[in-house]
Amino acid sequence: MKVRIHVSLKPGVLDPQGRAVHHALDGLGFSGVEDVRIGRLVELEVADTTTDEALAEMCEKLLANTVIENYRIEKVAA
Repeated sequence: MKVRIHVSLKPGVLDPQGRAVHHALDGLGFSGVEDVRIGRLVELEVADTTTDEALAEMCEKLLANTVIENYRIEKVAA
């Protein structure tokens, strides 16, 4: 089974990379961009027997820093 883990900074957490991209877009003449937040995507290929609890534990122990990041688990249909 393929699983995608979407990790993003929590609201209110400073995002310097997003700020740099926002500044660069503005410098390139792209107006109307209000804000930019940068996250990451982790794709896993796991056994079909992998439980939701095990996936959440992977996120909480390694894949996301839950102090400053949120995560969302998406199971991808074959």
